Amino acid sequence: MLSINRRHALGLMSAAAGTIILPRMSFSQGARPSITIAVQKITNNNTLDVWNEQSNVGERVFFPNLWEGLINRDWMGNQGPVAGLATEWKRIDDKTLELKLRQGVKFHNGDELTAEDVAFSFSKERVFGNTEPVGGKTIFEADNKPTTVKELPAIVPGVARRLWPALTGVEVVDKYTVRFHNATPDVTLEGRLYSFGSQITSRRSWDEAKSYTDWARKPITTGPYMVGEYKPDVSLTLVAFDEYWGGRPPLQQIRFVEVPEVASRVNGLLSGEYDFACDLPPDQIATVKAAPGLEVQSSTIWNHRVSTFNTQNPILANPLVRRAMTHSIDRQAIVEALWAGQTVVPAGLQFESFRTSNMFVEGWAAPEYNQDLAKKLLKEANYKGDAIPYRLLNNYYTNQTANAQIMVEMWKQVGLNVEIQMKENWAQIHDPQGVKGVRDWSAGNSINDPITPMVVQFGPNGEAQQKKDWSNEEMNKLSVVMETSTDRDLRKKAITRMLEIAEREDPAYQVLHQNAVFTGMKSSLKWKAAPAFAMDFRTGNWNAS
Repeated sequence: MLSINRRHALGLMSAAAGTIILPRMSFSQGARPSITIAVQKITNNNTLDVWNEQSNVGERVFFPNLWEGLINRDWMGNQGPVAGLATEWKRIDDKTLELKLRQGVKFHNGDELTAEDVAFSFSKERVFGNTEPVGGKTIFEADNKPTTVKELPAIVPGVARRLWPALTGVEVVDKYTVRFHNATPDVTLEGRLYSFGSQITSRRSWDEAKSYTDWARKPITTGPYMVGEYKPDVSLTLVAFDEYWGGRPPLQQIRFVEVPEVASRVNGLLSGEYDFACDLPPDQIATVKAAPGLEVQSSTIWNHRVSTFNTQNPILANPLVRRAMTHSIDRQAIVEALWAGQTVVPAGLQFESFRTSNMFVEGWAAPEYNQDLAKKLLKEANYKGDAIPYRLLNNYYTNQTANAQIMVEMWKQVGLNVEIQMKENWAQIHDPQGVKGVRDWSAGNSINDPITPMVVQFGPNGEAQQKKDWSNEEMNKLSVVMETSTDRDLRKKAITRMLEIAEREDPAYQVLHQNAVFTGMKSSLKWKAAPAFAMDFRTGNWNAS
């Protein structure tokens, strides 16, 4: 049996640990300060479009400082819905939701937000392209390739139908009233409005942009901060928008700087170059806390780390091999070794918040760590030791490389030959050329319903199926039930069966642990971290007690 303790696991990371230098504290004490935040990555596709940047790193720079929706997410609280650009909403029927807009809201270009901007933000031109509201049908990038510089990137229409599978359009009732019309009943319409993507932009700014890229690198929104300067792969500077409907922002400027290496982020925080350093691994917490004037804020968040399988790989096409892989991983050992026990192994792809609507499947758990069972499954599969590629990014996720090295060793213990292939970016991870196998991912709960992440990530228009990693006919039929049924018992039965399929019978992924976020910062700033990747720099969270 493989024995991995914390010292051994952290030893796998030592090559990247770097040299820690002595602290030098400095901070401008102006009437309205500016801050610098070191992040691992700013965005993945070099845009600031919420539909083109569905990622953990995107959440951090977008919300709640730049983009806002009709209904907002309670970032500093229970992550549930709060009034945003709409002050009230009501159901007309199972397919229709009416919302009253907040009056007097200004976009960054000075225009007033109206119903026309809302209708545009959910239009074919802005997000849906030529797709139609048809559930259960996968939309591939190849079907939506742009032919002009003003058209949407190929990925966007599929992402839009991932979140809004049956939206037929938004009706302008009057200047400050809109109605969302769905082709089917949907109990999650309100939740979809505060999910990542359903934020509002200015119609005029889109029309005036020479190209999609020009617009997407400086989107005009309603948030407390607006884009000052964006240098892809380098930095993003947000500046205060003093006409913000929620009041004058407390900061003059927020500058996100891309610093991929953990050691460099920590060194910069210690020297005073950065005011915040994000995505710290637990082994760096003591170093930061020991420095005068610094602290670390941490929280588990509504996001799980997973690894996913590509079933076009002839070895992984056999579900027995994938099942063996899921039973080879000692998740608790990883939590203790890499996370110092500061997170947990969840009950599969579920979140505790599902209990509020009685949609949590009780008694469910991640596949048991059982090496004998894994060996038995591999023997039944007639696995001969052929190599399985593991496309890996260098710590895009906290502790990602060390986690991968530990899992490869665990798989080796049962006879699985998994080979790490280091990649530079997500485009290389998803490249259809060559043989795929295993990759890393995370799964978040954005609307307090098991439709996220199960259907949104693994259903017909989830990334797993759109990237041709995995598909399952029964899963797709059950996804339609989850998206269209108003019968809670039927939906509960559907999600229970989906867990059985995706985690036991025909594994699409394996859940590893709940994600935790550790942020180093200057204590003098009196700021609180949200239980999310997002960083809230609005008035209510600056100089927080």
